[in-house]
Amino acid sequence: MRWSTLALRDSTDGASVDNSLPGLSLSEVAPIPGHLRSVRAPEFKGAVFHEVIAKTALNRVPSQASVPFEWTINPYRGCSHACVYCFARGSHRYLDLDTGRDFDSQIIVKVNIAEVLERELARPSWTGKHVALGSNTDPYQRAEGRYKLMPGIIERLAASGTSLSILTKGSLLRRDLPQLAAVSDKINVDIAMSIAVGDKELQQSVEPGTPSTRARLETISAARDAGFECSVFMMPILPYLTDSNSQLIPLLRSIREAGASSVMYSPLHLREYVKPWFFEWLEREHPELLPRYQKLYPGKASRAPKEYRQTLATRIRPLIRRFGLERNARRGSISQMPAATEAAVQTMTLPGVPTTPTLF
Repeated sequence: MRWSTLALRDSTDGASVDNSLPGLSLSEVAPIPGHLRSVRAPEFKGAVFHEVIAKTALNRVPSQASVPFEWTINPYRGCSHACVYCFARGSHRYLDLDTGRDFDSQIIVKVNIAEVLERELARPSWTGKHVALGSNTDPYQRAEGRYKLMPGIIERLAASGTSLSILTKGSLLRRDLPQLAAVSDKINVDIAMSIAVGDKELQQSVEPGTPSTRARLETISAARDAGFECSVFMMPILPYLTDSNSQLIPLLRSIREAGASSVMYSPLHLREYVKPWFFEWLEREHPELLPRYQKLYPGKASRAPKEYRQTLATRIRPLIRRFGLERNARRGSISQMPAATEAAVQTMTLPGVPTTPTLF
């Protein structure tokens, strides 16, 4: 897709407004294959939704990726959660959009994804393999409150007998818990919540568009009340910001009290196109740490040094065990990933988007 010719016009200039999406003020059809229009809604300040007609819904995971699922679905590209460390930022380059503010505000919406998925699941070649949602950008980001794509996706997967897993930061998941509980009699449904930061001020700074940590903990409790085990992805652990016992212990205690079944963790992974955006935030919010991060992640290095990872493991694994949050996951679920693959899944490549990161 190329967006250089895209313009937004106010509805007073004669652009049509879809009555099924109340409150839209801007619309235009652009000369881009699959593009329907770009819209701006007053309740989503600063965000533009580019509605597109998707050709495919199911994405095959490369065989070299060490993850326990072969297929993913991503109803959105870009994410209003605006997490400064988000691994998926690099994917926006392929839309001629930047990996910083554009990723946070220029959201691609695959408005027909449920219908396309239904056709794909009906093919004789589909064998009902497990499908993961939330492996790239969050399916329960704020746009989902307007477009409501997930109920249709869940319905189609369940009707075809296809098990699914959901990884999200979004408390909007609670809206669909009754539907997920209903279909769990037919298929395996695995739910995981991403919670990496316990400190309220830091969480709002590094993840400015996300529900609060408290809201996510309450979503875990709601999932348990609906009959689900809910695991937690404590990713990423931020060196010198969230890796101390004074940060880890209260967060792990809160996760356990919320009723989570297990915790997985990994330290911050900074890919080439994420690092400048993250370092810009770090220089603005925690300038005293910038030299230490530059030493941990020099040049093109994306992973923290082995010594740091080993030190973190020595500290956090006993804490996870102490709070009874070690993994005991079902086969084929997203929460089954062993420790050795937690970092690998963050750099998994998806079809059509070279080196696209997947968890955040």
